[in-house]
Amino acid sequence: MEHIVKNVLENSIAEELEIEPGDNILAVNDHPIEDIFDYQYLINDEYIELLVKKSDGEEWLLEIEKDYDEDLGIVFENSLMDNYKSCYNKCIFCFIDQNPKGMRDTIYFKDDDSRLSFLQGNYITLTNMKDEDIDRIINYHLAPINISVHTTNPQLRCSMLNNRFAGTILERIRKFYNAGIPMNGQIVLCKGINDGEELWRSISDLMEFVPVMESLSVVPVGLSDYRDGLFHLEPFDKEDACEVIDIIEHFQKKAYEKHGIHFVQASDEWYINAGRDFPEAERYDGFVQLENGVGMVRLMKEEFEQEFSAVQGDDREYEVSIVTGVLVYDSIKILVDRMKEKFPNVKIHLYKIINDFFGHRITVTGLLTGGDIIKQLKGKPLGQRLILPSNTLMADEPKFLDDVTLDQFIEALQVDVCIVESSGADFIHSVIGDEMHSRFEK
Repeated sequence: MEHIVKNVLENSIAEELEIEPGDNILAVNDHPIEDIFDYQYLINDEYIELLVKKSDGEEWLLEIEKDYDEDLGIVFENSLMDNYKSCYNKCIFCFIDQNPKGMRDTIYFKDDDSRLSFLQGNYITLTNMKDEDIDRIINYHLAPINISVHTTNPQLRCSMLNNRFAGTILERIRKFYNAGIPMNGQIVLCKGINDGEELWRSISDLMEFVPVMESLSVVPVGLSDYRDGLFHLEPFDKEDACEVIDIIEHFQKKAYEKHGIHFVQASDEWYINAGRDFPEAERYDGFVQLENGVGMVRLMKEEFEQEFSAVQGDDREYEVSIVTGVLVYDSIKILVDRMKEKFPNVKIHLYKIINDFFGHRITVTGLLTGGDIIKQLKGKPLGQRLILPSNTLMADEPKFLDDVTLDQFIEALQVDVCIVESSGADFIHSVIGDEMHSRFEK
């Protein structure tokens, strides 16, 4: 694997040594480099020898004296410095298998690469790791590691993941625990399979590893309309949601009494479907599982109330539209109604977008597509701007999941678009047209 330099940071050690884009970093201290973690580990020293192959084929051996943890300032073409490792599981709940045909190839790639757990926060099953991979994580003390647990029942886990090696999850977690490697866990819950008594068992087993395992989220399986030929799964109803919350809150009390953290968290969808109020902010332990949809609504409400109390209302006249998914529509409407109290002349259109692309059982905002939004907003009043949640766009480019670009989206609706993070403060200022607090894409 070549490790080609993409860019060199200004005023860095690499720039001083005349390392250039196109150069290939071959070794550090005579050690070949497998990936970014080898590289970062090896350059953490006050003296290193860097072997570089220049673009003309000449090799340079550079002797470098620096501060122990000082970076060299090299940006690589491949941020992982290695090929991505794909997933060999065939999980009965995998959402990638539920994508419609005809999407770009990257949508269908299943990763289960432990290195992405640290670089991007991805959750991994640990089934595709060798013992030496685990030893390397411990040796480098890479943390936190995010683990897709799903169940601690060995036989059930092998069945759910369709992998005969999946049953060793507790042994592997225990190895990280004994080494003091911080962990976060995730359970994707499937009705009649790993819920009920199995969920109770899994949480009970994982309580052994608190507080080194810092958090555990429980999220419901997502079910699209494209499940032909896949394992039959049923959606959860209100009664199911109440049972899940009751189990989780039982263990929250136990964890808090013993460790001072609540540890296990239910994603927002459970509370919405159960018709129950969201827990108070303190119960989310600092909102460590936001990426799994845990506490997003509560955090937004807390931030909203804090900022809203400091905002002075006025008689400004303004018209704005907001896009949201079905799941959080009612929660966002409460905030919209509060806004109207201080800004009675701001006309706010809140649009609930139905997910026709993946199916109506998919209700989260983050899986809305450009095509669905365009189709459902065509001909509707949009005002001076359309507020679009940032999680509807891909992280690395201004494009929706269905490949509609932001430029195409704006052209189709003929409206200025404001991309807004989930912050309650950003929401307030984007609604009232405060450009100091909003990021525009036109």
